[in-house]
Amino acid sequence: MGQRGRHGAGRPDRRGRTGLALGHPQQVVGLESHDGSVQLVVIADTHMRPGSSLRLSELAVRWLERADVVLHAGDVVAPEVLEELRSFAPVHAVLGNNDHQLAGMLPETVVLELGGVSVGMIHDSGPKAGRAARLRARFPRADAVVFGHNHLPLVQEGLDGQLLFNPGSPTQRRMAPTHTIGVLELDAGRIIRAAIVDV
Repeated sequence: MGQRGRHGAGRPDRRGRTGLALGHPQQVVGLESHDGSVQLVVIADTHMRPGSSLRLSELAVRWLERADVVLHAGDVVAPEVLEELRSFAPVHAVLGNNDHQLAGMLPETVVLELGGVSVGMIHDSGPKAGRAARLRARFPRADAVVFGHNHLPLVQEGLDGQLLFNPGSPTQRRMAPTHTIGVLELDAGRIIRAAIVDV
């Protein structure tokens, strides 16, 4: 997998029970990379637990190695997954409908200021009809809203320019054609990249 990208930590040398590469915890000063931008790797609906056959692909792991921040939009399922994600970068996560073990540990929604951009996150955005209005009402000041639940990747402009972003799932594609993650790059209050990546 090579070097640990932006943070320069050593290559992970073992694998956890959930299939994520494990490395040494990183020390991150602030939330900006060397070029001033912040790269978020966004995942959701991993549904991994100890003993599960579900695994993140090598390509997904390589993207995580480049992350300044990891966002998980729910259905983490096992706390071990969060522990392993934290070996790559600071992690922010919300509670999904399958996160019974994480009840009381994760919020249902969160609003973060990253790279000068306000990012809201929730697991279930509800049905497609009315979604844009519903998310604008739920997160009135957010520049972007990240969500999951239906395993269908989406990059869409909502009301008043609000970005609606579903990374899909890297482990259970269901009705989606491929396994996916999301990448957001933020710089000086602007979203300069919003991409869905096949993994």
